[in-house]
Amino acid sequence: MHKSQWRLQDAKAQFSQVVEAALQGEPQHVTRRGRDAVVVLSEASYRALQQNLRFAAPGFIAHLMAVPKSGGANFDRGNIKLRDVEL
Repeated sequence: MHKSQWRLQDAKAQFSQVVEAALQGEPQHVTRRGRDAVVVLSEASYRALQQNLRFAAPGFIAHLMAVPKSGGANFDRGNIKLRDVEL
């Protein structure tokens, strides 16, 4: 099993190992100043992730169908005074 979490300075010094482990399918986590910073993925893993996100996102029609179907729009206009307009 590969090391999967690296401090930034170690990841820079051993970048080829970070890349090789990512190519083997194991995401490599890199920290900076003790906090999670980035994850190194293989191109194949990244593309699969992007494709899954596209499939998971609702389409435009699904978005429209999710709009509540109340008896009509009822907006609270507060105390706004409407002005007379000549047409």
